[in-house]
Amino acid sequence: MEMIVEFLNSDNYLIILFCLNIIFLIGFLTLIIKFSTLNKRYKNFMQKIGNGKNIEEDLENYMYKSERIEKQNLEILNNIKNIEQDLSKCIKKIGMVRYNAFRDTGSDLSFALALLDENNNGVVLNGIYSREMSNIYAKPVENGVSTYTVSEEEKEAIQKAIQSDETYRIDKG
Repeated sequence: MEMIVEFLNSDNYLIILFCLNIIFLIGFLTLIIKFSTLNKRYKNFMQKIGNGKNIEEDLENYMYKSERIEKQNLEILNNIKNIEQDLSKCIKKIGMVRYNAFRDTGSDLSFALALLDENNNGVVLNGIYSREMSNIYAKPVENGVSTYTVSEEEKEAIQKAIQSDETYRIDKG
């Protein structure tokens, strides 16, 4: 222990510390110079790859644009989802039956028309034509059934609409 204390009190200790500090300083300066040259080489390399432009800036711009596109895609997907929900409530199924309501009229001028959405909700219209007058009646339809009494032609029109697979055909009944 005394030997260590004597060494620390001697001038040799200070000389050794001074030499170590100079070696560390030289090493530190060497690292700074190498880092600086490496940084210059990196920038030159990036400009050569980018044909005179800085490729790093191009990559940053690309990443920014990619993030914007991802956000826009999410907005588009949300809009599509909302549109699909709205479309499910639109008229998609149509069934029509033409018939002769009265024997004194010459042709099938009366009709039953069912207009339904994809859940079979909507309305059935019945247009009754005679020589003296013409009337149209509307009845609500929920899940393919009306709470009102419906005629055979109206039932047939509702069934045609349910089975229509969104194909619009007008058939004689």
